[in-house]
This record gives sequence, structure tokens and C-alpha cells, in this order.
Amino acid sequence: MTTAVLDFPCGSLLLSRPGTDDPSLRAWNAADELLLKEACTRLEVSPDIRVLIVDDQFGALTLALSRYAPDVVADGAQLSGALTENAEQNPGYSAPEYIHSWLQPPDKSYDLILLKIPRETDYLEWLLRWANGAIKPDGTILAAGMIKHLPDRSVDVFAKTVEVQSVSRAVKKARMMTCGCGEATLNGWPGIWKGYDLAGKLHGKELRVAAMPAVFAREKLDIGTRLMLPHLKSALEHCHAGAQVLDLACGNGVLGLSALAMRPDLEVTFSDVSSQAVLSARSNTEAAFPDVRGAFLHADGIAKGKGPFERILLNPPFHEGGVVADHIALRLFEQASQNLSATGRLIMVGNRHLGYHRSLRRFFPQVRQLDADPRFVVFEAWLS
Repeated sequence: MTTAVLDFPCGSLLLSRPGTDDPSLRAWNAADELLLKEACTRLEVSPDIRVLIVDDQFGALTLALSRYAPDVVADGAQLSGALTENAEQNPGYSAPEYIHSWLQPPDKSYDLILLKIPRETDYLEWLLRWANGAIKPDGTILAAGMIKHLPDRSVDVFAKTVEVQSVSRAVKKARMMTCGCGEATLNGWPGIWKGYDLAGKLHGKELRVAAMPAVFAREKLDIGTRLMLPHLKSALEHCHAGAQVLDLACGNGVLGLSALAMRPDLEVTFSDVSSQAVLSARSNTEAAFPDVRGAFLHADGIAKGKGPFERILLNPPFHEGGVVADHIALRLFEQASQNLSATGRLIMVGNRHLGYHRSLRRFFPQVRQLDADPRFVVFEAWLS
């Protein structure tokens, strides 16, 4: 884990990006700097206004403005751990006692909302519509992102949801929008849920899976998951009734739902770093299997004390905030190896070019390739 100094108008911070030793991956970007510059200017004049920070990733915004006691809501569970680590490096800056997620969002009204612009168009619109319900009528929404990662049609999304007051010039390849409250809200918006049918893929069991805007592959079955699904039956057939199965990085829950369709006698846990993914997996499970009591965890990886698992099903994310790398998968592989039962198996699919056949062997003595196509490879890994 490498550290770097973030200088901003209100002070400076020594920040680390947990989970990677790559010195090129910092815990903030130029969009954070733009937000902090404008927020510090406003807060120096009006220090008592109520502030909300939305989707801070590694704690740069939250810690930098901690003296103003902002509320914080984040889809990603990684923020909590990052804040703890970075607060320890910066005496005088404190992490908030509670971080909201979309499982339990804040219900106050705010004078100033700082928002990191996501890569997904639908999620951006969801955030802005939600923010319209959380900002005071005379409040301000500051939204910033890296230009190359701005979602498609982002200009149109801003124009139809909020009152755009100004757009900053490009600074270090980032841009900030200053906005007032708009009339568009989440009430009646059809973009909250999108999904697809899994009919014909699960031995005659028809399933409808839907997901909220922050969830990967919410409108069609991911092609890596499609390659992995036919191998679930053989992977699960030797599990005893009541065996613990984990759908890790579950997204909309399609792998865990598929496992339940084949083996309703299993105990399936759904876990994801995204709170909207957890909400989606829970909604899909309750709709498809109303008599099944699944567990749903908002966690950055495998939460402590939840194993051991007889099977861990995994289609790991390969990007984090626009960075394509394997450090997330490596951490999940290590956690999986520590949370499998003695007879447990990890069944996973990954991008061929990331060479997971080599990295899996760092944590598992036994690795077997189950399937492959030009882009993806399916593996089984176990400890003995």
C-alpha cells in the first residue's frame, strides 16, 4: 500500500489506497481536488451549513471536510475500511461514526451535496434524482468526475434532472458541474429497475433478474457468467443439504439464484461491495424463492466470521473507478482460500488476458480449468 500527500485549500492529508501497492493508483483524483477547492471556499464563508458527501471512494473528501461534520453516503463498502486506515495516518482528521449506504440512506435535507460522477449513465440519473429530494430548495449540488470516465449522455442527464448553473473548465482532465435543485425525482422513474429473463438456462426453472442502476450487467446476462452457468450443476451436486454457498461479488445475484434453482436445499449467502447490488440480489431472491431465507451482506470482500463455505461462486470485478487491474480479484482469491471448508471449492470465471490460472495458484494448491472461450476462462480451485 503506497501513500501520497493531497494538498487542498483547507489543509493536507496523507492518503493511501487500500488493496494495492501500485504507486500510480492514488486515493483521490483531480475531481476530488475540484470538489474540495469549491467546498472549502463555501464552507469558510458558511461553516455551519449541512453537508452531504456522495460516493467518496477512499476517504479524501470525507476526511478533508471532517471538521464540518458532513454526512456520508456511499454505494461501495470499501469506503469504511479506507476511512479507518487513512484517519489513523492523519491526526486531527476523523472518520464519521456512521457511513450510510443505499440500504439505509440519510433522510435529512442538505445545503450542499458533493457528488462524485459515476461511470454509469443510469446511476448518474438515479443519484441526481435522489439528490433533488435531499437538497434544500436553495441548496447547491457540486458534481465532479474525470472527463474520460463521464458516462454517455451525461450532459443530457444533468440538463433534464437538475438546474445546471455552471460548468467548470477542464482542470487536470476533470470537470465540475455546479447545480441547483431540479424537479425530477425517483418517484415514478422507470429507470430504477432493469433486468432480463433466465428462462431456459436453469433446467426449466424460469427466473427474472432485475437490478438497480449501480449494478454491473443489469440489462443482460454477462458473457462470463453465461460461460460459468453450465458448470454449476456438477459443482453443486456433491454438496450436502444445508451446505453453505457464497455468491461473492454477487451483482444481481444470478449465480446464487441459479444455485438455488438447482439446489433449493442449500444455504446461499449473497455478498457485494455495492449496496445497490445487495438490494437487487435480495429483491430477486425474495421474488423467486419466497420461502428461502438467504443472507445478504454489504461487504468489501468476505465479511469476517461468515465462513467456512462449501462452495464460493465468483465472477470478480476487473476494474475499480476506471482502473483495469487484477488487485481486486487477488484479494478475493486470498479471502476465498481462507474461508473455504476442508472439502470446499471455488468456482470462478475471469477474463483470459488477466492470467488468473497463475494468480489462483498463489492461494490454491489445486487449480483446474473447466471451460474457456476466446475471452473468458472458468476455473475450479481447492485447498487439498
